[in-house]
Order: sequence, then structure tokens, then C-alpha cells
Amino acid sequence: MSGFMFYILSALTLVCAVGVIVNRNAVNAAMCLLLSLVGVAGLFGLLQAYLLAVLLVLVYAGAVVALFLFIVMLLDVQGGARKPFGKVTAIAATAALALMVAGACTIAGRPEITDAQAAADAIGAPLKNYAYQLFTTYLLPVQVVGFLLLIAMLGVIVLSKRFDGLEDIK
Repeated sequence: MSGFMFYILSALTLVCAVGVIVNRNAVNAAMCLLLSLVGVAGLFGLLQAYLLAVLLVLVYAGAVVALFLFIVMLLDVQGGARKPFGKVTAIAATAALALMVAGACTIAGRPEITDAQAAADAIGAPLKNYAYQLFTTYLLPVQVVGFLLLIAMLGVIVLSKRFDGLEDIK
């Protein structure tokens, strides 16, 4: 069952990561990034690293993606025509493909990477202590940061809203 879930979450992560790259609309790209991060959090959950999964969703999905959306809303970015690929883009794409193939060959050639389940069990105990401190000792700072992000989101919504019919607000 975990093997099947691994493939499902990996496919979700990869498809959404490709969606981030190829999507012209910045809001849709941010939503694809959010889904990709959720897929990675699910993979952390499969490794029994629950704190990392929760922190990934809270910090990156909750804060970073929200920040991206704030910026997109403030700048009112619209997707436009793409530039044609040049020589530099082709060279960079070739170098990235070569690095990806080298990484895949390295992972395939090292059997200790496949034994990640045993390492994940050993990592779980200290993470439990971090989780305990995060939700007891540092609960107030986490709540304050969450409240500030909520206020920032409301401010961006108000600032980016167009008031066409009201002359006194302009």
C-alpha cells in the first residue's frame, strides 16, 4: 500500500511541479506549487517524518505560497507572450538534463539510499521533541506569525481591489 501511495504522491508532485513551470498564469502556477508541496508533505508522511510534513505545509505552503500570491495580486501580473528559446536557454536545459541524469544514475547506484526507512525511524524521536517545543514553548510566536500573515493577506486584498464606482476612495 505504501508503495502505491509513494507512486501516487510522486506523480502528483512531479505533475504539479511541471505545472508550475509551464503555466502562464502566475496564480495558477502558485496553486500548482501549493499542490506540489502537498505532495512532498505526503512523501514525508510516508517516511513517518510527520513534523517535517506539517512544517512543510505550514511554512512553505502557508507562508511562501501566500506571499507569492500577495505579490502577484499587488503587481497585477498578467501572463503574456513567451520569448522564443535562445542559445542560452538550450545550453541551460541541456546542462539541467545532464545533471538530472547524473543524479538518477547516482541514486540507482547506491543501495544505502533505498534503506531510507531505517534512517527515518531513527530520525523520528528528535523530531518529536521539536514538535513538542513548537506546539508548547513556541506556540505564541507561531500564532503571532500566523496572525500577521492573515493581516497581510487582508491588506493585499483591500489594496489590490479596484473601486471603479467610488470616486472618494481614489
